[in-house]
Amino acid sequence: MTPEKTNPLKFALTTPLYYVNGVPHIGSAYTTMIADVIARHKRLRGEKILLITGTDEHGQKIQRTAQEKGIPPQEHCDQMVASFESLWDKLDIQYDRFSRTTAPRHQAIVNEFWQRVEKNDDIYLAQQQGWYCVPCEEFKEKRELLENGCCPLHPNKKAEWRDEENYFFRLSKYQEKLEELYQKNPQFIEPESRRNEVINFVSQGLQDFSISRVNVEWGFPVPGNPKHTIYVWFDALLAYVTALLEPEQDPTLENALAHWWPINLHLIGKDILRFHAVYWPAMLMSAKLPLPQKIFGHGFLTKDGQKMGKSLGNTLDPFKLVDNYGADGLRYYFLKEIECGKDGDFNETRFVNILNADLANDLGNLLNRTLGMIQKYCQGSLSALTAADLPQGHTLKTIGLDLGERVIKTYETLKFNEGCEEILTLIRAGNKFIDEQAPWRLYKEGKQSEVERILYAVLESVRLAAYLLAPIIPNLSGKIYQQLGFSIDFNQGDRLAQIAPFNHHSQWGKITANQNLPKPQPIFAKLELPSEESS
Repeated sequence: MTPEKTNPLKFALTTPLYYVNGVPHIGSAYTTMIADVIARHKRLRGEKILLITGTDEHGQKIQRTAQEKGIPPQEHCDQMVASFESLWDKLDIQYDRFSRTTAPRHQAIVNEFWQRVEKNDDIYLAQQQGWYCVPCEEFKEKRELLENGCCPLHPNKKAEWRDEENYFFRLSKYQEKLEELYQKNPQFIEPESRRNEVINFVSQGLQDFSISRVNVEWGFPVPGNPKHTIYVWFDALLAYVTALLEPEQDPTLENALAHWWPINLHLIGKDILRFHAVYWPAMLMSAKLPLPQKIFGHGFLTKDGQKMGKSLGNTLDPFKLVDNYGADGLRYYFLKEIECGKDGDFNETRFVNILNADLANDLGNLLNRTLGMIQKYCQGSLSALTAADLPQGHTLKTIGLDLGERVIKTYETLKFNEGCEEILTLIRAGNKFIDEQAPWRLYKEGKQSEVERILYAVLESVRLAAYLLAPIIPNLSGKIYQQLGFSIDFNQGDRLAQIAPFNHHSQWGKITANQNLPKPQPIFAKLELPSEESS
């Protein structure tokens, strides 16, 4: 079975459904920022978008965490969900659906899917023996464990021996179909390193996997056998489907899959690649449903070159970061400084230096000084210049003419770091151009038209850069646009395609002339590193 072709003007994407054993961490924020940037770019281009995020709330780990806190599991989940929603709001994440696995409608979808797979003879009852990692909610091979009996992802939590009756899914039955899928559709898993990892895993031979647990109360009971609880991953993956239901619809697979399925992009961290790129397509094949178009697994984040962890005491608090530096600063750093798909590092000194150099100095200062010169030399407005008034071969015009097309390609291929560098090339050229052309000198020589052409070209460079960066730094781009005389807020979602049509604004030479421009206001204040005393 191959991924179904999808309407290019309609695009559905998902973040993972985050596990609520604790408050959101920087890794969850990173994935969600990427997803939001993709969605904003496509909305800007007039595409109909559905961005799904949410939470995975069942399983033994949640049950135990709630017991330790002395509260019911649902109360714990509600508290954690509130923290996720709060962080997404702080980061300006414009999601369309928030899917929770404890939602009553979700149980109906899970039950119907289970029965479909069971009818296809892909579920059977057998004895399960093995080492179970509770934090991973996954059985591990003995060879996968460290010498201390812990799994590598949770080196301080010993795997537990289990010997119990479970329901199993016939994953082995889909070995050849999965291998055929990966071969015929190399774009199904990206980047290539993740694809190779999955192909290598599958080539070693697939084993049927357990899809139920006993002695776990927190979850949905297996249809027809309430002594068993449906395995958390079998349940959670289906929340992508439940999220597609409209509020007034009955919770059936037919209704859920009618409009937005198949999903165009599942965006995940590489630690849950196996569940999404192996188990999930096999489950869908069993239920005879179309497959998602693409699974993209991004890398891990480190801090100061070291793996982050509570035991190391070096975790990054995303709430504190956004409170200290603002949403746009975080979004810019993580999208520009980390190649999507590879591991990336956060260093606070580097973070501050990058934001100051790119946003405060290069972009912000160029806007500020140019508007200042327009006030000083042009009485606050430019004459009716257009891009046609600039000669062929003009330094900034040459860069700007096809910049939009180049940046579109980077957004579409998730190469955000390259897109940011393309845009910065124009901004840095603008700073160099204004220094070399020295409009202050030309003004003294009475060459007013030359002064205006220089300032027009630089201001248009700033406008174009702001528009192309809007999916990443929507608030800063909005401030720039407003200082250029546009009444545009880049947080206006689906309305943006009408207010600021992409085919117009992504092109060079669209700045409005012959209007009064305001006195410049700083768009991004220079950042200071927190003092050691306050950190």
